[in-house]
Amino acid sequence: MEHWRLLDTGPRSAAENMALDEVLLESRSEGKSPNTLRFLQFSHPSVLIGHHQSVEEEVRLNYCRARKIEINRRLTGGGALYWGTSELGWEIYVSKNHPAIPSRIEDLYRIMGEATANGLRRLGLKAHFRPRNDVEVGGRKISGMGGTELSGAILFQGTLLIDFDVDEMLKALRIPTEKLQDKEIQSVKERVTWVRWELGKSPTLNQIKGALIKGFEEVLKARFIEGSLTSEENDQLRLKLPYFSSPEYIFKIREPLPRQRRITSLLKAPGGFIRISMVVDQKSRIIRQILITGDFFVHPRRAIYDLESLLKNSKAVPSHMEENIERFFYEKKPVIPGVQKDHFVHALVEAVQKLDLLPHGFGEEETNLLFPVIKPILEVKKPEVLLLPYCAKEMDCELRYQKGCEECGRCSIGDAFAMARRFRMDSFTIQSYEDLESTLQSLKRSKVRGFVGSCCEPFYGKHRPDFERIGLPGILVDLQRTTCYELGKEREAHQGRFENQTSLNLPLLERVLELAHG
Repeated sequence: MEHWRLLDTGPRSAAENMALDEVLLESRSEGKSPNTLRFLQFSHPSVLIGHHQSVEEEVRLNYCRARKIEINRRLTGGGALYWGTSELGWEIYVSKNHPAIPSRIEDLYRIMGEATANGLRRLGLKAHFRPRNDVEVGGRKISGMGGTELSGAILFQGTLLIDFDVDEMLKALRIPTEKLQDKEIQSVKERVTWVRWELGKSPTLNQIKGALIKGFEEVLKARFIEGSLTSEENDQLRLKLPYFSSPEYIFKIREPLPRQRRITSLLKAPGGFIRISMVVDQKSRIIRQILITGDFFVHPRRAIYDLESLLKNSKAVPSHMEENIERFFYEKKPVIPGVQKDHFVHALVEAVQKLDLLPHGFGEEETNLLFPVIKPILEVKKPEVLLLPYCAKEMDCELRYQKGCEECGRCSIGDAFAMARRFRMDSFTIQSYEDLESTLQSLKRSKVRGFVGSCCEPFYGKHRPDFERIGLPGILVDLQRTTCYELGKEREAHQGRFENQTSLNLPLLERVLELAHG
């Protein structure tokens, strides 16, 4: 049986680990080092971005700096990763033409994933490889993988989550979770798992490493012999470390403006809400990150994670997304009561359509405060009516529970009424849900082209089917300040008795009116 070197380089800084990756890959490519399995850890919590990523686009810099979370750049591609001090990394350095290494990248991912899963099963975990590059337990990711090559040598690496802090990861990385509700955040957390959670305890590091060694030995048909860095490898590490520690390396890819856009949509299907939150590269229209959450039921649970994996790194183009959804439902046959494949297509397309607002001067966060009714936002032309919620009037206003406004200047309603007159629009305040429905139906009978309104996102999500049933096209703008839904007072608001004051987003409302009347 062939002998490989086993390296355990222990906890090191992010810069040391990244520099050592390059040292070992170069040394293997030059034939100076043997085929090697390396275990690594981080001495401080760290964020590692992919080789071609921009730190500003992937990392919450202020949070990481305040928490002293180290930031660095991997040699390998892929997305940003959060590493705690308990996580364990493994790396394979091997000649590309080695008989155990497949020529097809898909097969390479498979054998490395199977080796990892094989080792984890020895610890009592029901681990399996999940294409393209994950190992999962019970449908949840416990390990991810990636690789690169140089002059005939391969570096292939993976992360094993042992005692993972999901909350810290969500705060450190720019994962599109800002608009998610608590239940949906919990759904995001359920996409990953870790050794301690699954086993109820953490085996010792030596036990985990031993299990992984057995898994890799079996798949690679090799035996690992413990070794150490050579003197030349140590010398090269000292030479490279200053560069890998420098802002020049860490921030070497910078965009004058963010290239990756975070966009969302919210759709209510008969079986529940579907929320799409994704990051799209504006230039290439490639989906870089995607989260599909909501309150619908799905079996098997992992089906939604598989759908996310299918859509990630694919084109954010309606025809392409529809093709992927069709293939997913045909191959996986998920059971999602009350939710059809067309609902997912509609939600995805609606999110992507928000990218079309960016050339019109809207920021990406602003697009996520706009909700379409019946038509895409850009297709709502010359709306004739502005509908505003009574709860934006002051509590002691004599007209709070009446449809009019004296425009006294004490609240944002009066400013919005004046704004509407500039665009020759009629204005109404809506006093209850029944008032909203009867107003929309009356406007529809009067052949009104469309409307612009203001409401909170939870109201839009809940009543979107009602807007669509009535059939009057419009654009809704999210509210500012605390809403009835956040206070648990939606029943009072529904009846027109909500005793709190919200506020209109007047700057955004004005820009929507300018867009629609331009």
